[in-house]
Amino acid sequence: MMKKIAFLASGRGSNFQAVIDRVNDGTINAEIVALITDKPDAYAIKRAGENNIPVFAIDFKSFGSRDDYNAELLRVMKEINADLYVLAGYMRLLDPDTAACFSGRMINIHPALLPSFKGLNAQKQAIEYGVRISGCTVHFVDEGMDSGAIILQHSVPVLDNDDEMALADRILKEEHAALPEAVKLFCEDKISISKRRVIIKE
Repeated sequence: MMKKIAFLASGRGSNFQAVIDRVNDGTINAEIVALITDKPDAYAIKRAGENNIPVFAIDFKSFGSRDDYNAELLRVMKEINADLYVLAGYMRLLDPDTAACFSGRMINIHPALLPSFKGLNAQKQAIEYGVRISGCTVHFVDEGMDSGAIILQHSVPVLDNDDEMALADRILKEEHAALPEAVKLFCEDKISISKRRVIIKE
């Protein structure tokens, strides 16, 4: 059965576009049913419009408190009722209730080889630490920050003359491959979780 996918994004949405492209060319057998964004000026909205994907703009600044925003986000996500929720450059930490509600049905792309360099500015953290290899991780979302079970990791070298932006650009190319790969595996029911380990069927 064709899966329904919803995205959460805060910015330009290049990873969102990478999955759109794989859905459009038939690589991923799924329907993208929604984009949810906390930024009403996010470029990802333009990408959604060009592909006739409904947009739910939940402007964080219009809410009196974080709890009010979280309650509305959870309401909208339940209303959409997707099989899979994909965080692609969504720059807010989900509250534990939302993470728990969609356990096993929500994934995130992070620009580092977890569990190293969690949170913001992961590429800068990697440069400053002096690692020789970095990359990206697609993982399930749980109640912690970048702490869910790991689905896929792609690595890139860190070069001697790299700055944060150069490394970020190299990692982003791998993100555009890893995220569609993980989404495809999910949509083909090839992923299961045993304790903390993700099992991928052949």
